[in-house]
Amino acid sequence: MPKVYTINELSLILGEAVKEVLKLNIGKEVKLSPTIQKIGNVALRPDISSFLDFYGDYNGLICLNFSKDAALELCRLHFTTMGFAEEDLPKDPFSDEVINFIGEMTNQIAGNFRKKVEEKFGLSAKNPQPKALQINHTIQMFIESALKSTQCRKLSFSTPAHNSFYAELSLEKTEFILMEEVLAEEKKEESVDDLLSKFF
Repeated sequence: MPKVYTINELSLILGEAVKEVLKLNIGKEVKLSPTIQKIGNVALRPDISSFLDFYGDYNGLICLNFSKDAALELCRLHFTTMGFAEEDLPKDPFSDEVINFIGEMTNQIAGNFRKKVEEKFGLSAKNPQPKALQINHTIQMFIESALKSTQCRKLSFSTPAHNSFYAELSLEKTEFILMEEVLAEEKKEESVDDLLSKFF
């Protein structure tokens, strides 16, 4: 039978999108935990968060949550790759430079994620400009769908200096079945029948 792709596969695509974008911008690898967590809902969590919803052929929501140390480290690495001197690097994790950096990274990650989904499944979606902000308390987020029909996953990352940050993905309950795999499976079944017909 053709494979049924679910939010788990899309979570892996999101994880790859995060890793690729950050490596391009900070010049170093971030580590993705091999475990995907099933969670009840996505949320904005302290210290710095960004989020965006996407809509079109598939609908969902992405939240990225950073500890202040992770956000500052990634931003400083980014400015370092751009040739900034040590004295010119941001020192306050809640400065405009860091908040804007997280927002821009979220925008690039979303674009990379949507591109990968379109390349694999032929499905497209759009998203508004992401928002990044300082968070003091957890704020739950929901997509415009019945709560019982949504599904959520959480990915855990660590920076080169082992500071933690997270990506949370919420999708309307859906399954992706590639038609080319369905057709290939049907062709395979037909070829077996053709082979048997030669002997019977």
